[in-house]
Amino acid sequence: MAGGSGSRLWPVSRSMYPKQLLPLVDSHTMLQNTVARLQGLPDLAAGCIVVCSETHRFLVAEQLAQVASNSGILLEPQGRNTAPAIALAALYALERAAVESESPTLLVLPADHVIEDTRGFHEAVQVGLNAAGEGALVTFGIVPSAPQTGYGYIEAEPAGMAAVDIRSFVEKPDAATAQSYIDGGHHFWNSGMFMFRADRYLEELTEHAPEMAAACRAAMAAAKSGDDFVRPGADEFLGCPADSIDYAIMEKTRHAKMIPLDAGWSDVGSWEALYDLSGGDEDGNVMQGDTLTYGSKNNLISSESRLVAAVGVDDLVIVETKDAVLIADKKHTQDVKQLVDAMISQQRPETELHRQVFRPWGSYDSIEQQDGFQVKRLIVNPGAVLSLQMHKHRAEHWVVVQGTARITLNDDEFDLGINESVHIPIGATHRIANSGTEAVHIIEVQCGDYLGEDDIVRFEDNYGREGTTT
Repeated sequence: MAGGSGSRLWPVSRSMYPKQLLPLVDSHTMLQNTVARLQGLPDLAAGCIVVCSETHRFLVAEQLAQVASNSGILLEPQGRNTAPAIALAALYALERAAVESESPTLLVLPADHVIEDTRGFHEAVQVGLNAAGEGALVTFGIVPSAPQTGYGYIEAEPAGMAAVDIRSFVEKPDAATAQSYIDGGHHFWNSGMFMFRADRYLEELTEHAPEMAAACRAAMAAAKSGDDFVRPGADEFLGCPADSIDYAIMEKTRHAKMIPLDAGWSDVGSWEALYDLSGGDEDGNVMQGDTLTYGSKNNLISSESRLVAAVGVDDLVIVETKDAVLIADKKHTQDVKQLVDAMISQQRPETELHRQVFRPWGSYDSIEQQDGFQVKRLIVNPGAVLSLQMHKHRAEHWVVVQGTARITLNDDEFDLGINESVHIPIGATHRIANSGTEAVHIIEVQCGDYLGEDDIVRFEDNYGREGTTT
């Protein structure tokens, strides 16, 4: 499951480029680490199914191609929480099953978790395979290391590594209640990871949420495949109720089991959680990018584009990106979500896009924007081609500063090298291609009365985006 926006990790995580697609803990992204974690589990060799949004499809496909050879990407027409997303995956898995009479077992994983002990995780999964094979709906309860108030809890009587009956699911507690859970030894963090046969999940969904099950079946019956993506029917899916798997099924079924997991798990749900996962220096500071400190301790300081210096401050999170700076008390970083919600209500673009926006052909960085003009730096990857397009409200002027670009302008096609330029009038058909082996960098100056990204008409596109503005 690779949906969600990871708003508590703003300004690095944003809705158009969320935390599961970012390299937060090492050089690989959270999604890539989730897939790589499955290596060594031969019983799960049928491949992975990633459920994500249309918005993230190219980033997901590119990242999967680097770590998985047998994968499928399901594009949710709109987010409807975890229960419908898993239903789509279950239906798709049944379609892909090598033996029609056998139902595949699904290991359901959020794409944004950290698990440090892979061997311990594999051992728990093997126990889950046996329980799921017998028809159970399995969840993994994390052995708690602290009285966290930011997690839901599962109450169960542990019996080693065995799958045990679940007594209850508990909402996020207050501090005193969380401490009593730790002291009692019968409560586990709700990890949001599950395991069951695809047919059993659909049976339980049909029993407990029949309207949801019917909508998901109809959406998959109307699904269209192509361009490495599977698109469930949008009209059918938009009629689906939204609900989590916990509320829709796990709290209602008589077949829920829990397996305890003690494997260095974190959902990286806040900047404080990321700090706890990172190794600090002798003063306890976690430093990323161009940063300096003096007389400061136990801070997380991250810089993307400029020097960030801190003097005489403790226990802060300071995160700088090209267009935003966050300063927060480390113990209050869960509240970043409320800050983001307030920005969304103000329709601020910083909640959706970074200044540098990634596209299947490369990226663009909005360097400067004022009334009537905008300056961008385009990076076109080797072998990539932008769509053949035109604009109704803006003209563009391109200057190549690195590499050689093949330019299409109306009926003409020609090459531009370093320090060469071309003017694209309003209404002209145009495109950029890079047939070389190095990235092409272009400075683009836009002028016009409207400079929105939706001022685009696509005639041809190598990435199946004709008729769209994404």
